[in-house]
Amino acid sequence: MSLNFTPATGALAALDLLRVEIAGAVAHIRLNRPAKRNAVNDTLIAQLHSAFVSLPEAVKAAVLTGEGDHFCAGLDLSELSERSVAEGVLHSRTWHAAMDAIQFGRVPVVAVLHGAVVGGGLELASSCHIRVAEESAYYGLPEGQRGIFVGGGGSARVPRLAGVQTMTDMMLTGRVLDAHEGERRGLSQYVVANGAGFAKGCELAAKIAGNAPLSNFAVMQALPRIADLSQPDGLFVESLMAAIAQGDDAAKERVRAFLEKRAGKVGKAS
Repeated sequence: MSLNFTPATGALAALDLLRVEIAGAVAHIRLNRPAKRNAVNDTLIAQLHSAFVSLPEAVKAAVLTGEGDHFCAGLDLSELSERSVAEGVLHSRTWHAAMDAIQFGRVPVVAVLHGAVVGGGLELASSCHIRVAEESAYYGLPEGQRGIFVGGGGSARVPRLAGVQTMTDMMLTGRVLDAHEGERRGLSQYVVANGAGFAKGCELAAKIAGNAPLSNFAVMQALPRIADLSQPDGLFVESLMAAIAQGDDAAKERVRAFLEKRAGKVGKAS
């Protein structure tokens, strides 16, 4: 799918380690450190946070990609070696704030993955809602071999996708998963041919942007929290969220459109 993206203006245009473009209701946010394999330094993590909290009101979904041959090779280790323990905690919390701005932000985010999705790159990808992997994508968590531990939210997010056992194996042994095994283990929902990821990501983002905003909000904000509750508590929160969503005017119009045969039925995915 092709969308007519144009460069963002204002504060978003000033983010020099990102390229932000807008096409109607879809934003394209691109990591822009290709010479460093899009490794994340302090400036980039701050700019990611700023970008996701500053998207224009008209934007209803976003696509996140990486410039060059790789999505993201993780933390820029050149900034790591001289931090104290206290500084390390604060640094980790800045990552948490940025990842929360993605996962629990205003719009659903589709990540398009290619090449390295390693360390902090996998943590970043795991904060997104949909992940499309090109066949070149590969996943690694090399922190165990480097004497460090994940600090960007990976220990809370990756096991929810792929399981504690998979993450343990990757961190202890340095095991690398290719795109297809990553999909089987839940690290992505789609695998496409090399070069086809962005079009697929745009197709999904455009579809998501066409949903009722409150439904998208419920999926992003309520669903992961319900999954962490006991079943009785989760079912009660589900009842509350279902009642709120179905009371929305946009939801009522969509139900009427379906009943009056003005909306299509669920069909087999292409």
